Amino acid sequence: MKVTVGVSGGVAAYKAAELVRALQAKALDVHVVMTESATRFVQPLTFAALTGHKVITGLWGTDQAEPNLDSAIEHIAEAQSTELLVVAPATADLLARFAHGLANDFLTTLYLATPAPVVVAPAMNSAMWAHPATQANLRILADRHVCVVPPGVGDLACGIVGPGRLAEIELIVKAVLEQLDRRVSPPRRDLAGDTIMITAGGTREAIDPVRYLGNRSSGKMGYALAEAAVARGARVILISGISPLTPPPGVEFVQVTSSDEMRTAVLDRLSQATIVIKAAAVSDYRPKAPAAQKIKRREALQLELEPTADILAEVAAIRPPGMLVVGFAAETEDHLRHGRDKLLRKGADALVLNDVGRPGVGFDSDRNAATFLTQQTAIELPEMSKRDLADRILDEIRGLRRPVSIMDETAPLGAALRQPQ
Repeated sequence: MKVTVGVSGGVAAYKAAELVRALQAKALDVHVVMTESATRFVQPLTFAALTGHKVITGLWGTDQAEPNLDSAIEHIAEAQSTELLVVAPATADLLARFAHGLANDFLTTLYLATPAPVVVAPAMNSAMWAHPATQANLRILADRHVCVVPPGVGDLACGIVGPGRLAEIELIVKAVLEQLDRRVSPPRRDLAGDTIMITAGGTREAIDPVRYLGNRSSGKMGYALAEAAVARGARVILISGISPLTPPPGVEFVQVTSSDEMRTAVLDRLSQATIVIKAAAVSDYRPKAPAAQKIKRREALQLELEPTADILAEVAAIRPPGMLVVGFAAETEDHLRHGRDKLLRKGADALVLNDVGRPGVGFDSDRNAATFLTQQTAIELPEMSKRDLADRILDEIRGLRRPVSIMDETAPLGAALRQPQ
């Protein structure tokens, strides 16, 4: 299966050689296209030696003085023959050109001409990544179903530490393989007809105009659930607190900051939903009297806190008949007992329980493990990627809806032990 790797002109261009090798290890036939700027960081000969194929660096072939018909239409042949285009690194400039349909070199022309899935792995300075123009371009690309592999956080070539470094190669390869799988395998549409409201990310509760109370939630689990639900045919309303992530394509996105804003957004749209999944990390407390002006530094500061609204319990209490309500709980000790207590108190149909004391899973990680808890069952979902876990969770939620025979081998694990809802 042919895959085209696009390389644009950033310091991380040297990592594209590692990506080529990793894709070849998955038995993929890798071809490489480079921008002119990329050739200033890595010589085309490097990729030619790795792939055994000609490396395309321009629209007019290697001899700019003598363009010919073959070189002029080469981008069409490449566009039609590749099964997937993955660009790593994707610079801010390249993302902007992709988003706005510019075709002033071979790579951007290839992007416009190919019907194949496209994966981009951005890499740039932290300020460039956070700039509203870059974020707007990413939203445009996401709306066009371009798969964005977000950059990691770490030391950058410019000397600062922050988001912007190229994602780990294994994450890019994983995204490529997932896109190829979806191309050759018909997607499940078992949630068509459902409207799923998903909350994600953390909330911030103001202490004063500068400071706030918050938490470590990245939003990755909720965003993975939204992506999985859209892929399975659902209409998805994603209500997100603070998160650095780009909303998945196809969702109806609502941005909030505080727990009060989250509650209002949820209740305003509750009547549209058939399933509610409360994956957000909503603050349990907020300052009782936020200061109108910045609090000056002093030796000690006491804050009086008050509980925030219990959105999950409120939704469970007022939902219409037939609506499923699923909550999330993050625990660090005795998680099953605390999870069952919370499930009973909230009145939800199920609770996805995360033991965040485990290393390598939970907050900020791309992997997770969980227990899907109902009044009758505790179903262990072992460690896996959050995107894979999202599908497992949706499988279990579907199992809540229908009576299941103990001989029904198509039901989610453990569903046969449940009482019909």
